Amino acid sequence: MRYPGLSALLLIVGTATALAQSASAPQPPVAEKIHKERPINGAVLVDDYGWLRERTNPKVREYLEAENAYAEQVTADEKPFAEKLYNETLAHIKQTDTSVPYRKHGYWYYTRTEEGKQYPVLCRKKETLSAPEEVMLDVNELAKGEKFMSLGAFQVSDDSNLLAFTTDNVGFRQYKLHIKDLRTGKLLPDTAERTDSVVWASDNKTLLYSTEDAQTKRSNLVHLHILGAASDPVVFDEKDERYDVNLDRTRDGKYLLMQTESHVTGEIRFLTADTPNGEWKIIEPRKEGVRYYADEANSTFYIRVNDTDPSYRLVTAPVESPGKNHWTELIAARKEVPIEDIDAFKDFYVVTERIKGLPVLQVVTNKTKETHAVEVPEPAYFLSSGTNPEFETDKFRYNYQSPITPSSTFEYDVKTQASTLLKQQEVPGFDKSKYAVERIFVPAKDGVGVPVTVVYRKDKFKRGENPLFVYGYGSYGITMPDTFSVTLLPLLDRGVVTTIAHIRGGGELGEAWHDAGKMMTKRNTFTDFIDVTDGLLAQGYGKRGDVGIEGGSAGGLLMGAVTNMRPDLFKVVLCEVPFVDVMNTMLDATLPLTVPEYEEWGNPNQKAAFDYMLTYSPYDNVTAKAYPAILVQTSFDDSQVMYWEPSKYVAKLRALKIDQNPLIFFINMHGGHGGSSGRYDRIHESDRRYAFMLTQLGITQ
Repeated sequence: MRYPGLSALLLIVGTATALAQSASAPQPPVAEKIHKERPINGAVLVDDYGWLRERTNPKVREYLEAENAYAEQVTADEKPFAEKLYNETLAHIKQTDTSVPYRKHGYWYYTRTEEGKQYPVLCRKKETLSAPEEVMLDVNELAKGEKFMSLGAFQVSDDSNLLAFTTDNVGFRQYKLHIKDLRTGKLLPDTAERTDSVVWASDNKTLLYSTEDAQTKRSNLVHLHILGAASDPVVFDEKDERYDVNLDRTRDGKYLLMQTESHVTGEIRFLTADTPNGEWKIIEPRKEGVRYYADEANSTFYIRVNDTDPSYRLVTAPVESPGKNHWTELIAARKEVPIEDIDAFKDFYVVTERIKGLPVLQVVTNKTKETHAVEVPEPAYFLSSGTNPEFETDKFRYNYQSPITPSSTFEYDVKTQASTLLKQQEVPGFDKSKYAVERIFVPAKDGVGVPVTVVYRKDKFKRGENPLFVYGYGSYGITMPDTFSVTLLPLLDRGVVTTIAHIRGGGELGEAWHDAGKMMTKRNTFTDFIDVTDGLLAQGYGKRGDVGIEGGSAGGLLMGAVTNMRPDLFKVVLCEVPFVDVMNTMLDATLPLTVPEYEEWGNPNQKAAFDYMLTYSPYDNVTAKAYPAILVQTSFDDSQVMYWEPSKYVAKLRALKIDQNPLIFFINMHGGHGGSSGRYDRIHESDRRYAFMLTQLGITQ
């Protein structure tokens, strides 16, 4: 008998060991395939996992629970690492802290947190900060016995006696209205369901609030409630399914504002706050494609409008005749300098602009017309108006931070043009001098420069050798702010270069930047992200093969699309509450967001839009090929991206992908669109994701 050589023996032993390990390794759940076809627009949509939409089907919950169990098993070895990251993150947080108080109607209002408690406590003091503290609302108390708690609206009446607030105890963005008597601490019997915006009239007894449609969750009705009344008449009903309604009140308290808006068109009604039963007047009737926003001071509306250019211009109009025929242009539209916001006060106003994708605050005095820009010290940053409830003032608060500068509240003196730091968020153990932030532009395939924010730890950075982390979103005209994040410090301290790709579809360069990445130009969002990643690697900000990426919601769509398009470019993908089932969702007009978002993605009932959307819909473009390591996270009670979208996506990936890279799926059975509601729970979820990503990048401690 001939005996095998040593190499053959080793092969046999190795094969046996591998088989034994494979047999003992956790096996991923396999979702049942129930074949379903939908002929439409000359094509056939196949949806073999459509049954996962059956929320009350016991098999659906069984599958989701099996995915959670598998995820826990596969990531068991990473749990000590995730806990280490959590402890590092927590060490950078001053857990017991207080916000900067602001003054309104004779009270100082502030929020504080307490170590070990998940939620904030909302407080105030009368007249002086040395007065006794009055706890208006302790969200920790509201959360007792609940698995989720989110505070929505929070409005105090003019006489400071009543608090109207809304809460969601499920995660489905379904808020209930409550009214609390701050003198007695007792809740009044007055309540309402499915409420959104809330505003008090000046009589301290009348409240206006908007409610949403139960099925589509579109805010479409405005109700008027008088304390103690048994019923609340509807004073406005928005019939157009594309539009949502939002209520507000001007800073001087004189006017109530009702904004009705779609993704591309807007209209504002107004009413004096002392006549809540009066007739609402329109500033300017809606015109398709025109959006405008208004503030008021000294009986003059300050109107930001995009009627001449997507970059917006600023006009004024008298309150008594606010229509377009009476507009006076204050700042003309400038293509390279989008106007993003306007805050009006008695003696000055503040314009928020964007220059090369970064925010700029311009303070203008009414008397002299002198303009002064708030100065900033860094190449990439976040800058915005702070809490400024008082109308008659010569002070303006603003918030400043950057990826290496903690959140800072400043007060700007309009008379002296000087800024005073009121508070910078304390970050224990953080040494700013160790880190660097850069702002660069990376060319896309069509030559357009895409702004990118790059952050790294100086002593860990070696050009071309670091792991690279790229975050992206790129939808709805939303700007990804360059803010400080304690959850990213453990990554930076391990040598990861963290970046934000400000891709088309976002709002960094104004509405035109948004327009260049939506509807029939949506693919620019995905190719921009790919080109940015390639460009960063070419410039030495990371090592090819060691790239992690992350995105959530519409950013999850981005993750799914780029992973289908260039799976070779990414080592690991983090994908939260991802909008990945684009075709089926946008073909179902009964779902929340679908009809209003025809103006963002397109209406797939129309063939041209259908054909284009089908080219990038992640679920429909999963094929039999190798994919990176992927972690998907969703919430069972999410109302913005239904749980079944990522569930179907993961099921199809499991069935088709041909690699051995991990595919992990966590389902929060008691969370919302942002995951868990408690601050400690959210950090745990974040560090669990980053432990997975770092492990895939070869960093395990």
